[in-house]
Amino acid sequence: MAFPATRLRRLRSTGVLRGLVRETELSVSHLVYPMFVVASGPKRTPIAEMPGIDHVSIDGAVEEAGIAHALGIPAVLLFGLPASKDEEGSGAWDDEGVIQLATRAIKAAHPDLLVITDLCLCEYTSHGHCGVLRPDGVVDNDQTVELLARTAVSQAEAGADAVAPSDMMDGRVGALRAALDDHGLSETPLIAYSAKYASAFYGPFRVAADSAPQSGDRKGYQMDPANALEAIREAKLDVEEGADILIVKPALPYLDVIRRIKDETGLPVAAYNVSGEYSMLKAAAERGFLDERAAVLEALTGIRRAGADIIITYHAKDVATWLSQ
Repeated sequence: MAFPATRLRRLRSTGVLRGLVRETELSVSHLVYPMFVVASGPKRTPIAEMPGIDHVSIDGAVEEAGIAHALGIPAVLLFGLPASKDEEGSGAWDDEGVIQLATRAIKAAHPDLLVITDLCLCEYTSHGHCGVLRPDGVVDNDQTVELLARTAVSQAEAGADAVAPSDMMDGRVGALRAALDDHGLSETPLIAYSAKYASAFYGPFRVAADSAPQSGDRKGYQMDPANALEAIREAKLDVEEGADILIVKPALPYLDVIRRIKDETGLPVAAYNVSGEYSMLKAAAERGFLDERAAVLEALTGIRRAGADIIITYHAKDVATWLSQ
């Protein structure tokens, strides 16, 4: 019987050998931890749809950011739930709004922690859409972009280290870059949600952020899950308009898009491991269907292998703990 001369198993026989030839690294330095900050209420309120994740007050956000920072997580991503909403989402650019206050408080307490502010109007509008609605119920792209630019300046002036527009309006990266530059904020990076799909995996987030549309859906401005070439076009436009980092959202169903955008642009790429991806694994682990630690680390390693330089994930604290052990 002939035996193979090449035996790939030779380099799999021990943990040390596997470590020496490992192609993809997952470390805490790759993680961003998202947080939901509320304008008022208890320091912490558990979010039932996302086990292990809380709504936090501003004081709670400072505390939670400190925990993440102590674990070695380099950055947090802030989502705000305002005290009140209106048709335009004016709470988004309020200099005393929930995100602005939280950013100042976190930066004062943890100056070395990177604070990224999510920039969208959906958490602030009474109708739940990501921009101003026209009388026919369609989001007015250009009017919305003007308000997003105003919000970006307010967030950056509050101390945000980077601003992350997630609205998917056309031309918003260029408008935000111009507005920031005009206000002396040219050093503030833009982390653009370049390929944000109209995904079924946002369900838990929409409950947590109180941002579900009151009517219709977001398919008119978020991307069709069937399209990849369109994502490349979106990413390249954002690069031309001045984006510094590109986000693909969700992550696991779009690993091919992560790889293609990375290869096509050469820019740093962040993948958002979204609420539905998080809650699925949590639910399966709670039922005993899989090993949570092994499944999460495998999933995030797969996202890194696809080409993501950064992973935005609600698993960040758990992963940081596991990697340190």
